[in-house]
Amino acid sequence: MKKLVVLTGAGISAESGIRTFRDSDGLWHDHDIMEVASPEGWRRDPELVLGFYNQRRRDLCEAKPNTAHLALARAEDTLNVHIITQNIDDLHERAGSTKVLHLHGELTKARSTADPSLVYGIEGTELSWGDHCELGSQLRPHIVWFGEAVPAMPEAAEIAQSADVFAVVGSSLVVYPAAALVQYVPYGVPILVVDPKDVAVPSWREITFIRENASTGVPKMLEAIRKLG
Repeated sequence: MKKLVVLTGAGISAESGIRTFRDSDGLWHDHDIMEVASPEGWRRDPELVLGFYNQRRRDLCEAKPNTAHLALARAEDTLNVHIITQNIDDLHERAGSTKVLHLHGELTKARSTADPSLVYGIEGTELSWGDHCELGSQLRPHIVWFGEAVPAMPEAAEIAQSADVFAVVGSSLVVYPAAALVQYVPYGVPILVVDPKDVAVPSWREITFIRENASTGVPKMLEAIRKLG
């Protein structure tokens, strides 16, 4: 079965009503990035940070997987689909995708401030000051903040290296290290990009562009992959 590796970004979830950070009406226009998405912000005002992500979880509860999420999940019937996502929502999982690697963490989980390997699911939407791990330390959002390492990158690079087909959906490829994953795709492996906007792809690679939003572009991308044989 052909292995399709898909890197997804904010564009795929935007069509489910999840606000992006960089668009004109995005979240950064309401919040200082360093106050809610950095270790320094957490140290300064942890309750502000907790409140920010609690609201993101409430928003996520109202969102549903869209056509693109569902199409990628159904593609598992005929393709070995591995999704590497820059998104922290769980829309891929809720759509039915079974192989999803989150590069930047998961909104529905918390982790210990004393031991990052202690990760817990969050019941409901609220994570509060005073919620502790089994070691007695405060829990924080299970999110990779600016200035922090991306622990899943080595695994993501291995997955990209093993692709028979590689696709980018809804990612501008300007956020590193995730943007570097394209460089791990073996030469000669087809690369498809679904996005109505310009994407920073390597000039030396042959790329098939589908300049549409994810909801209409992903089904067309999958049809194009089937025609590759």
